[in-house]
Amino acid sequence: MAKTTGARREAPAKTSGQGERRAQAPVVASAATLDRLIHERMRLAIVAELAVHPSLSFSELKRRLKTTDGNLSVHARRLEEAGYIACRKSFERRTQRTDYWLTPAGRAALRRYLEQMKGLIATLRA
Repeated sequence: MAKTTGARREAPAKTSGQGERRAQAPVVASAATLDRLIHERMRLAIVAELAVHPSLSFSELKRRLKTTDGNLSVHARRLEEAGYIACRKSFERRTQRTDYWLTPAGRAALRRYLEQMKGLIATLRA
């Protein structure tokens, strides 16, 4: 279930020379414009782990993220449906093994998200 909030408030546009310098990095006026799929804590953790490892098994991700099978499964499925991660299922000594990796679309989405966060931080510091 997604929470909804009331009216969103946008920050006024900057017109000074200082605002022009900030235009180099994408400035986010509101946290509401962040990629909600990645912004959720567990999904961000999954994407971050896969960004620094070529691939990880379900068991490895579960151990690294200290989460439950069900929680990891639900969030991984959402990322997979969005095309951010991919998985391969195989058998290893009669035991199912699921390996995940970050897709090029997932890597690009993470890059965009990080740039948006940098912009948001810069806006809040100003």
